This record gives sequence, structure tokens and C-alpha cells, in this order.
Amino acid sequence: MEADALKARLSSELSAESVEVSLDGDRAAIVVVADVFEGLSRVKRQQMVYRYLNDLITSGVIHAVTITAKAPSER
Repeated sequence: MEADALKARLSSELSAESVEVSLDGDRAAIVVVADVFEGLSRVKRQQMVYRYLNDLITSGVIHAVTITAKAPSER
């Protein structure tokens, strides 16, 4: 999986304002800003992002993920 493909997937699925993806082997660092996160806890936000990464995690393409998920009002 390339960073651009993962970025496009998350941008589309979450209707994100911005997505930054950094891949280092099987490790991913993701920063997502999306309206859908407004009013949600940190855990709920991460669960939403994980939902769209689950197939990559279970297949072993991604082993470790760091997620920062913010609402636009928190920039």
C-alpha cells in the first residue's frame, strides 16, 4: 500500500478536510481532520479510522498505526 492510496481511501471514506499519511515499512502515521469527528471522543475517532484500515492490518500490510484525528475546529 502506498501512502497516496491510503490517503485517498481515508479522504474519501471520512470526507476529510485533510489527510496526512507517512509510511515506514509496515508502520503508518496518520493525521486526519474531518467534520465527522466533531463531538466524538479520541477513542471513537480512532475507531472510525481503524474501520477503514482493518483489512490492511489483518492482512499484515500495516503492523503499527499512530492516529491523530481532529475536527476542523481543533486545528
